[in-house]
Amino acid sequence: MKKKKIAVLTGAGISAESGLSTFRDAGGLWEQHRVEDVATPEGFMRNPEMVLNFYNERRKQLLAAQPNAAHKALAELEKDFEVHIITQNVDNLHERAGSSNVIHLHGELMKVRSTGPGQEVYELSPDHPEIHVGDKCPKGYQLRPHIVWFGEPVPEIEKAIEIVGEADIFVIIGTSMQVYPAAGLIHYVKPGTPIFLIDPKEVNLTSHNLTVIKKGAGEGSKELLEMLKKYK
Repeated sequence: MKKKKIAVLTGAGISAESGLSTFRDAGGLWEQHRVEDVATPEGFMRNPEMVLNFYNERRKQLLAAQPNAAHKALAELEKDFEVHIITQNVDNLHERAGSSNVIHLHGELMKVRSTGPGQEVYELSPDHPEIHVGDKCPKGYQLRPHIVWFGEPVPEIEKAIEIVGEADIFVIIGTSMQVYPAAGLIHYVKPGTPIFLIDPKEVNLTSHNLTVIKKGAGEGSKELLEMLKKYK
């Protein structure tokens, strides 16, 4: 029998339980930096060294972090369902937990890309997670973080819309549903599709088929696994 499709949208709340900080929770500051300085193309043009160092530090932080119970629960779901993760997070904790279909809407920390016209993307190794001013792609262009900064297009959004439109079940974990275009994905869910929301905070969302699990990502995901058994 064909497995049912689950689309899961994850945000900062799931990574926070692995100790990774995000700027959304700190009043627009990310590790004491203004978002405009470290997460915009203009910030990179003004001070590339500071921006590259900022992401070098984020990578070190990521390499020291481990996937948590929520990441592992989502990987476990693949035994019984066809699971597609759509994440707003730039870490690789979903992949490290064992999830096989992950779309990163906002880019990936462990990748860099060329500032040249081809914008080729390269994988960084955990042994050499840093890039600096003067580190260039094979064509001679400076490398930059493979992150979707504010004001830049979100290239994976079309693919995400398609996945959500085909899903039999839609799950939202650890996102306030305030950041577009990700927050708009809920409008592409087929009518009548069950929606599960895991968040300890109030999230402003209404839907006839919505089940709210008002818990943290790890605890809530365990509850979700139990609830989904009837949909196998």
